[in-house]
Amino acid sequence: MKRIVFLFFILISSLAISQTRKITIENSEIQYTDEEQYPGATILLGDVRITHDGIKLNCQKAFYFREKNFFKAIGTVVIKQGDTITQTSKYTDYDANAKQALSWGNVVLTDPTMTLTTDTLHFDRLNQKLYYTSYATIKDKTNTLKSKNGNFYLENKKFTATTRVTVVNPEHYLESNHLDYYTNSGLTYLYGPTTITNTQNENKIYCEKGFYNTKTDISHFVKNAKLYLKERTVEGDSLYYDKRKGFASATNNIQVIDTVQNFITKGNYAEIFELKDSLYIIKKAVAISIIDKDSMFIHGDTILVTGKPEKRIVRTFHNVKIFKSDLQGKCDSIHTNQETGLTKMFKNPVIWSEQNQITGDTIHLLSNVKTEKLDSLKVLNNAFIVTKDTVSNKDFNQIKGRNMFGKFKENKLRLLLVKGNAESVYFNRNEETQVLETITKEISSNIEFTLSNGQIETIMYLKKSDGDTYPPSKLPDDVKILKGFIWREDEQPKKMEDIFIKDDKNKTSLEENKKINKSAVILDKKRKLKEIKN
Repeated sequence: MKRIVFLFFILISSLAISQTRKITIENSEIQYTDEEQYPGATILLGDVRITHDGIKLNCQKAFYFREKNFFKAIGTVVIKQGDTITQTSKYTDYDANAKQALSWGNVVLTDPTMTLTTDTLHFDRLNQKLYYTSYATIKDKTNTLKSKNGNFYLENKKFTATTRVTVVNPEHYLESNHLDYYTNSGLTYLYGPTTITNTQNENKIYCEKGFYNTKTDISHFVKNAKLYLKERTVEGDSLYYDKRKGFASATNNIQVIDTVQNFITKGNYAEIFELKDSLYIIKKAVAISIIDKDSMFIHGDTILVTGKPEKRIVRTFHNVKIFKSDLQGKCDSIHTNQETGLTKMFKNPVIWSEQNQITGDTIHLLSNVKTEKLDSLKVLNNAFIVTKDTVSNKDFNQIKGRNMFGKFKENKLRLLLVKGNAESVYFNRNEETQVLETITKEISSNIEFTLSNGQIETIMYLKKSDGDTYPPSKLPDDVKILKGFIWREDEQPKKMEDIFIKDDKNKTSLEENKKINKSAVILDKKRKLKEIKN
């Protein structure tokens, strides 16, 4: 009984298969056979029409091999599948058993979303897939796609195109070697090296993996992404770009190159507003300028770049540190005008130029816009310059005043002028033996001094000074340190990587410096009381 049931099911299945694979000849003006020339074939001529499992085929001439269930169509071949797909060609071979069609000669296939043209096209009806290996062009309402190889999946309207792929529309030109494109939505998924060029303004995007919406001009790239704007190049591990809004955001290992100002910004998150000419960058943000073949690095919690190249402003906010091989600095915030070359440092600023530490309420650095070299320096209010003694770590040459003005030569600080309530303490050593001989304390309204190799070379008191020179053994305690003295060497970035170090240790250093400053104030009060008594 079981054997009979099994044979019954086999018989039913065989009948079902034979029925689904059977070709039906609907019409032919002439039918004949020629076993000598075309063995096993029925020759059909004139308005040939066949049907098979949901498709209709029309042609002018055909060879039907009944035993093989195989059909060769010749002359204005038209294949229709349902109400949506129509294909025309010069020739078609159709294997009804395998449901495979091969068409060649001016092949054109259309559905409601696109038109495909090629010379040779394979139609896999089992998997509802079209594929080609010798170039094809696909047009929809938005784009024209061309590639050497490709597959089109009818159910989800997806093209997988490989080798010499281009996608063109009135605004963009895309080149790739591998992409998936959905004709109904215009979505494109990119694999491998890809370049998208804006034909209106020549902006470019390069990536090796990503997503691009050809209808909304929104893209997201996740491998080796680069955005080439008119005046900037943006690189990052991940890049989002909305072309219509002129907005881009990048994440991780970001590099923004200002191609006009020779200026680079790095970080791990950035936002770019193309129409407003602005850049916002955070997370290990650093701005890099090339000054006389040397790089200046400025780091802060946030960097904001605004304005056209000729009027560009760079603002760096909070925990700012500067490193250049011969100049370092620190402050809370920086404002740089690239048009004038003026950089302003605010809130507890300090710079180190060679062996000199310079502090004040506000510090200005001015660069020559043409040569990009440092030109001059301004320290406004509570100006103070300290140089550690060449021999003793406990002794410091000091000059202070209301304001200070400096000049650079070849990016080296060479001249300083202290104006208003100027005071100085200088440790004089024997040039040959380096033995400390005297300590000089001077007070004058203005002091000018020159530097060589970071050391004070000459001092000139521009108005009558009042001071004393002491031997080391008779130096009063209140002379050694000027009021307002703070030594901040622990905060100095000694190498580029130091600009990213948080300043937890500096809190202790500042507290210690405050104690030193407080001691100096007490000594100053004692000195004044002593003068009153005398």
